[in-house]
Amino acid sequence: MKVKFFFIVWMSACSGLSAQQMVFPVQPNWNTIVEGESLNFKVTAIDSLKPTTFRLEGINGSGIQFDTLGNFSWKPSYDFVSRLENQKEFAVIFQADWADGRRLRQPITFTVLHKNRPPVVEDLPVFYVRQASANRYQISSDYVTDSDEDPLVFKSIQSEMPEGANLSSGGLLTWSPSRNQFNALKGNPLVICFMVEDQPEKASTTGKIRIAQTQQDLPPEMLIVPGDSTMVIKEDEHVNLKIYVTDPNGDEDIKGTDFISSDNRVSRSSLRTNTNTQSEFTWTPGYAFTDDAEKTRKVEITFYALDKDNNRVQRKVKVLVNDAENLVEKDKLLYQKYRSSLVMAKALIDRLAYNHEKLNRAYKQAKKGKKHRAIVNASLGATTGISPLVLPTQNSKIVSGIGGTTVLTLGTLEATEVIGKSKNDILDKQKINVEIQNQLQVEGDNFARQYALKSARRGKEFDPDRDKLSLIINNQKLDLLELDASKSAYPDYKDKELKKTFPDFSEE
Repeated sequence: MKVKFFFIVWMSACSGLSAQQMVFPVQPNWNTIVEGESLNFKVTAIDSLKPTTFRLEGINGSGIQFDTLGNFSWKPSYDFVSRLENQKEFAVIFQADWADGRRLRQPITFTVLHKNRPPVVEDLPVFYVRQASANRYQISSDYVTDSDEDPLVFKSIQSEMPEGANLSSGGLLTWSPSRNQFNALKGNPLVICFMVEDQPEKASTTGKIRIAQTQQDLPPEMLIVPGDSTMVIKEDEHVNLKIYVTDPNGDEDIKGTDFISSDNRVSRSSLRTNTNTQSEFTWTPGYAFTDDAEKTRKVEITFYALDKDNNRVQRKVKVLVNDAENLVEKDKLLYQKYRSSLVMAKALIDRLAYNHEKLNRAYKQAKKGKKHRAIVNASLGATTGISPLVLPTQNSKIVSGIGGTTVLTLGTLEATEVIGKSKNDILDKQKINVEIQNQLQVEGDNFARQYALKSARRGKEFDPDRDKLSLIINNQKLDLLELDASKSAYPDYKDKELKKTFPDFSEE
């Protein structure tokens, strides 16, 4: 599929450099692709300098081809999306790197649509018939298959069918040849054509059956595909069975098909009747089917069919359901851990940035201290004292007298060494502040980029790397900075705010 139109993803560099632009296709639904079809385009980046190289993260064995020049090519395999899902989302991250160290990253989610393929009919075994007998020939699923595992319906081509022959929708060919018809087969086998159609898409293929004289006969039965009597699945896996019913008296004699389950949580709607002779059973247990005490639960399902005379045929299938990890809830929990770690990191970075400005102001004020502050020093020189001093006029009044010289000194000192904090202490705090802030920014960027995808957060290294980031956030040297304790360690940041601090932060 050729894409001729493009759109531009903008990102402004934090350092004040010119805006970087990554160019992708702009055609509507350009990132929606059908299984088996090719998607080809070239990613470019508009900047004053051309990017050194392009990279793509999150391919995970999908078959995507992407080179360092930005050429993208992908042809999803036909088994990429199951017929029960219809479509599947697949997320990757494009990255452009410049020689000067700049980079630009853009997550893109592709939607892959399931493509239905028609059934495949191989050469069928010969149908051997007897004269004046009800001959039955079941077209085997070993020779007629559907690559998408869709239910199949067989249809006859009336112009190809011999008189009296009938082909059921379940692929059962019945014929009771007359004497003349039987004799005509001698030395001249008959070839008839039929149509096989998948459901519900109704894509069809033509097949051929060769009929010759024989005494071979096929008994009626209920056929379940796959034919395993015991199935082992996990809680989040599907049970998908195709049920074919034939009747010796003709398909019109079939009354209906149903099932009985040993567990009433198996819904009645799990069985869907496509035709009178064909049904499909689809069931997913769900994550709550087992509990912590019982890791495995056995369910016995009995399928049965009744004809108009209430004659019964049945087949039993046992399903062992094992406990499975709820990936949906796990991904939600891991994302909360991922986001909360980056929220704490950003909160501390913001506090350190504010504290850095505060220390700068304190340092500037300390340097001006010796110009604006002075110390007054007063000392006594030579003194003389008379005590008591008797006044001749009033003997009752006695006072003490003191005399001499006093020296007053007005001197200018280095204020920061005498009054307030030391200038060297402020410089030490500035160094610690910058060291922690830079370390936290680097580790936060690495953490945001490394675990931007869900699949990466499921790995064993996620929690240890989160603990490493937590050690920096709780650095023991922070106590020396005397940060403002009134500010919350868990601010209510928006995703856009987190992305400004950590450009590789993922919003999903």
